Amino acid sequence: MNIQHLKYAVEVEKAASITQAAENLYMSQPNLSKAIKELEAYLGAPIFRRTSKGMIPTAKGQTFLAYAKNILKQVEEMESLYRPSDPSRQVFSLSAPRTGYISMALVNFAEKLDRKKEIELNYKETNVTKTINNVVRGEFSLGIIRCRTEHEKYFFGTLDDKEISHEKLWEFDYCVLLNEKSPLALKQEIRPEDLEGMIELDHGDTTVPPASVQQKEIRPAKDSRKIYIYERGSQFDLLSRFTDAYMLTAPEPEEHIKKHGVVQKKLTGVKLRYCDILIHLAEYSPTELDKMFLNELKKASRILMNP
Repeated sequence: MNIQHLKYAVEVEKAASITQAAENLYMSQPNLSKAIKELEAYLGAPIFRRTSKGMIPTAKGQTFLAYAKNILKQVEEMESLYRPSDPSRQVFSLSAPRTGYISMALVNFAEKLDRKKEIELNYKETNVTKTINNVVRGEFSLGIIRCRTEHEKYFFGTLDDKEISHEKLWEFDYCVLLNEKSPLALKQEIRPEDLEGMIELDHGDTTVPPASVQQKEIRPAKDSRKIYIYERGSQFDLLSRFTDAYMLTAPEPEEHIKKHGVVQKKLTGVKLRYCDILIHLAEYSPTELDKMFLNELKKASRILMNP
């Protein structure tokens, strides 16, 4: 049992619904249900019972929740001693993969900040390992990591070991970005063999799980032609100039595609299914600014899911 479990239980009582509490906490209903069951198993007694009016605390649950609220209040008071006391400061930090929909959400979020107040927005695009370390060290409050869907259990285990809360944001298939004048630009779908002989643009510091779960290359290593890059600006600069280059990536917002003179095509013949996962320290409670950003992130991902 930890502070996060107490917060979960208090939110369920407040919402009288696992589903609504999960939405308020920006997590999935199954994960919240699992956490409540773990808490009840630890206590040796049920905290809630299901009724026609929703989730209602049991007699022992009421006693537990009273203690939980008192503990959370004391924790809040203790944390406030180390929090910036100036209410005019707007502080937000995120470490994330290099991808268009997240940067678009960040811009939309930043536009809504109060210009009359101080703004401290810290955004870093980097790989999985560095994002996890950034969150563990407390340098960034929120992180987003990307992994192949078949590697989820590996990453979830790693995050649990580091006491990091995690929530899947969405799943998607990688697509192909090409110069709009590329010979492949007129194809509706691209197959791996279509890309042979072309130059692949790849983020040079991408990290992967151990060898036992490493992903397979989509084309033979002997035909390797790669340019390693470390930020998204160079990616689009190269794609807009090289008609024989391509990049495998998450779906990009339409405004980014048009701006840089590239096309986005579906990749068939190989399954490159990925997911983005929101992470933060287990004891961290998302602020109102965090929630505002996450709302923009949901909007951006919905646009990509339903273009």
